[in-house]
Amino acid sequence: MVYSGGCHCGAVRYTVEASGQLRADECNCSICYKLGYLHLIVPQSKFCLVKGERALTEYTFNTHVAKHRFCKHCGIKAFYVPRSHPDKISVNVRTFDELPQQLVVEPFDGKHWEQNVAALRAKDVHR
Repeated sequence: MVYSGGCHCGAVRYTVEASGQLRADECNCSICYKLGYLHLIVPQSKFCLVKGERALTEYTFNTHVAKHRFCKHCGIKAFYVPRSHPDKISVNVRTFDELPQQLVVEPFDGKHWEQNVAALRAKDVHR
């Protein structure tokens, strides 16, 4: 299936190709918890930024590996390059235009990221 989504003001729009039965991770790290981010990690080839490259700005912290991109107009973070999968894109399912009917949300203990990232990466292999 192809899902469409974007930021609040509409300056940033994307499409993402994914299964009709989605599994998203809900991380409790300091940034994801505050944002309410639901991670759908996909290969870059399944993600298309339709518009808004110039509306995006970037924030990094700690190791500076994750590239947190968000709309500089409305502040919504619809997608980013995650530290756990720097060759992929994490799309915030909550920024889809319509939520999928079959969505399973799985918790991820990002407060203890170093101890749990291997399990997250292993889970990705089985999706």
